[in-house]
Amino acid sequence: MKISDVIFQQINEMLEENGGTTRIKRNELAEKLGCVPSQINYVITNRFTTERGYLVESRRGGGGFIQIIKVQVPARERVFHVLNSIGTEIDETSAKMMIKNLYHDQVFTAEEGNLMLAALSDQNFKGLPEQSRRIIRANLMKSMLLTAVK
Repeated sequence: MKISDVIFQQINEMLEENGGTTRIKRNELAEKLGCVPSQINYVITNRFTTERGYLVESRRGGGGFIQIIKVQVPARERVFHVLNSIGTEIDETSAKMMIKNLYHDQVFTAEEGNLMLAALSDQNFKGLPEQSRRIIRANLMKSMLLTAVK
């Protein structure tokens, strides 16, 4: 398992134990997990984002900490937030990330998520220019997400 996955798992466990809120002292967590503090920053910056339903606050200084709060947003609102963030086009990697996040948050089932991933795969758009792929993928994804929340 990658160190970033270990860090993510540890922070998630801390969030679950503390009712969706935790304070992290970066240096202490890094020492506990045997990594450097910048790896903690990387995981927090990339995996605990507002798009994924987290609020992150950082306090600097000797008694500084990073506070992470898991925001409970209804599934319907999460989907509409994702819909608004798609825009007129989207690449395959971003689409996959959004679908996996929604699945992780139990907005839809694994089967529904896998069907969406299959439909949005670059394999389905062979021979089309990249911009056309991105536009078609965005339209398909919006349609599927709207169907999922009905």
